[in-house]
Amino acid sequence: MTMSSSESRYQSADIGRSERPIKVGSLLFTMVEPHRGHEVAYNRWYERDHFYAGCMIGRWQFAGGRFIATRDCKERRYPADSPIVPDLKTGSYLALYWVLDDRHDEWNEWGVEQVNWLHANDRMFNERDHIHTALYQWAGEVNAPGSSMPAELALDRHYPGIGVLIGELADKISVGAALEWLNNLPCPADVALVGTPLPLRGDRPADVPDTQAANRVLIVGFLDRDPLATWDSKFANLGDAFSEAGLGKIVFASPFLATVPGTDTYTDQLW
Repeated sequence: MTMSSSESRYQSADIGRSERPIKVGSLLFTMVEPHRGHEVAYNRWYERDHFYAGCMIGRWQFAGGRFIATRDCKERRYPADSPIVPDLKTGSYLALYWVLDDRHDEWNEWGVEQVNWLHANDRMFNERDHIHTALYQWAGEVNAPGSSMPAELALDRHYPGIGVLIGELADKISVGAALEWLNNLPCPADVALVGTPLPLRGDRPADVPDTQAANRVLIVGFLDRDPLATWDSKFANLGDAFSEAGLGKIVFASPFLATVPGTDTYTDQLW
């Protein structure tokens, strides 16, 4: 029996990005803090309404996932003077969404229109603050030895958690140098996605501040084990390593646990 070209393509251990019919092109990274006393209501509103109505029903968006930083996660954050969060105890919930390559502008236009419609129709949640809601362009990915996991599937695999690093690149340092640095490390994650900043639209809702800087680089590592069990050995020293390599500095590093949909798991462990 003769294989079709598609069948032969999928026989390989992995498929290079240029051959993938579905590619992450950009992503939404939204870290939010519920007001104390409203964490359960916030969690239920987000997972049962906003995750879908504000994002997943949108055209060109093909994956999403939610994560949470408990107080144990926050104790492992660094540096203490991060410009990403006002303090290391803030920024409890994180949602990530993948957008199809070459469709960012259409998706972004829909997203702003949709969230403005939700505001107008009393479908938003006032008792929360946006901490770092930002858009990033896919810049590359790195796999651990033996892993053939593409970034496109990472949010659907339901990993137990992630490690997030946000760096600020030094003058004349490109994201390519950061990727090379990450490639030369024993990758701390099954797959790590790297992104660079994209602008927010000017007509976005007023409660979404622009906290981005043009020289930042985002690294999201998907972990096949409890991130709290691996953080100290795999992530805690990456900030120093990044600086020592002359790349710049890490301005935010944090483990996050995957939420458990349909439950209030971890809502009593945020602070």
